[in-house]
Amino acid sequence: MDDAVVSERDSLDALDQLSRLAGLTQVISAASVQQVLRDCDRINERACVLSFEVTTWVLLAMGVLTDLPIRGVYQHARRLQPGDPIPTRGALCLARQRLGVAPLRALFERVVRPLTDDQMPGATFGGLRLVGIDGTTFDLPDTPANEAAFGRPSGGRGDGAFPQVQKVSLVELGSRAELAFVVKPCCRSEAVVAWGLRRHVGPGMLVLADREFFSYSLWQGYLARGCQLLWRGKANFVLTPIELLFDGSYLAKVYPRPRDRDHDRRGITIRVIKYILDDPQRGGHQQEHTLLTSLLDAQAHAAVDLILCYHQRWEQELLYDEQKTHHDPVRSGKPAQLRSGTPAGVVQELYALSIGHFVTQAMRVEAARQERIDPDRLSFTGTLRVLRCRLPECDSRSGASFEAWWRRLLWEISWERVPSRRNRRNPRVVKHQVSNYGKKHPRHRGLPPPRKSFLQTVVMLI
Repeated sequence: MDDAVVSERDSLDALDQLSRLAGLTQVISAASVQQVLRDCDRINERACVLSFEVTTWVLLAMGVLTDLPIRGVYQHARRLQPGDPIPTRGALCLARQRLGVAPLRALFERVVRPLTDDQMPGATFGGLRLVGIDGTTFDLPDTPANEAAFGRPSGGRGDGAFPQVQKVSLVELGSRAELAFVVKPCCRSEAVVAWGLRRHVGPGMLVLADREFFSYSLWQGYLARGCQLLWRGKANFVLTPIELLFDGSYLAKVYPRPRDRDHDRRGITIRVIKYILDDPQRGGHQQEHTLLTSLLDAQAHAAVDLILCYHQRWEQELLYDEQKTHHDPVRSGKPAQLRSGTPAGVVQELYALSIGHFVTQAMRVEAARQERIDPDRLSFTGTLRVLRCRLPECDSRSGASFEAWWRRLLWEISWERVPSRRNRRNPRVVKHQVSNYGKKHPRHRGLPPPRKSFLQTVVMLI
């Protein structure tokens, strides 16, 4: 049978089967899903219930309905009639394996885009779009495959309880949309992993990063892409002033090696801003803070404005909090932060979760645009609750009914207001104490079952 005919028929079957997901097409078009499946050569040779397109939509729904197991996601997405087949969990997991990572990665790159414009507060600085790079780790199910691929953190008390995967992301700070990310083993340096994001930055961007990222080569590599940089520097950097500026900042040079500094060769001129905080109630009181930037013109970009701009980097920390604490948290029956037991499944799941997070943020930003307010005034968790609640109600039988559903959804999201952010402090401490139980070691994993029943082991004492 002709591939185009099979693909068109499967497309109709997918939209018919999973009609309760039609609302997602406002952000992820059905044409985009079909195109990436063709590009990745995922075309079914015969009609089946779990076609590649159906499986893709189930994975996208997993990125939104994170509180449901995969079979529950399928049941939530379909208006089942008596006699309709319901795939087993095993069949759905095999369908995920057949689909692979490539279509989700291609769909992410096709769908995800910046959400803000120059009119939105906190989205730009001096006409430059604010983006940030940072990293985080996710606990994985404790399987030999995950441990071999991603590793396990270690410390003074031994190895960690779960394997972990590291994700370093490029984030639009005005909307908290994840524009790109790189996945690596947990023990890899974030500054090394950040090279994988270099191709996603370019002119018109101001890239913010924490002090762990700075190196001469990475700074030079990002500058070569045409973007501007505002990064925090470590306290031990040698930054000899070569020109003092009127706003308290100064120009200096950074070098690849101390020998190059001694001979003043291969230096890159940067602008240095040093400051302290004189409020004892704030973290970092009386500590010297150092900012490094490629914006050398103090007249156009004052030092105080850059200090305030750098604080926008914390929007990326909020994104990770949204993803790990609210979007897909650890809960009963899911001790790790991800559910996949294989490395390919982990990467596939991360793309599905990131797309689901982007869908939620896109709806939050659009609702803010309709109301002409800062997107920060609308709650991410409130938007996610509204989306989960109203998604099954979407009537896509006509354009008018679909448009009416969309307008009602944005109106309801616009009521999920949060107060203006308070002037507060948040110490970087942990609440949970170290457990008094012994540490779990490799010898405790994969133990064979007992040969005797409990009753057979009981010995009475006189």
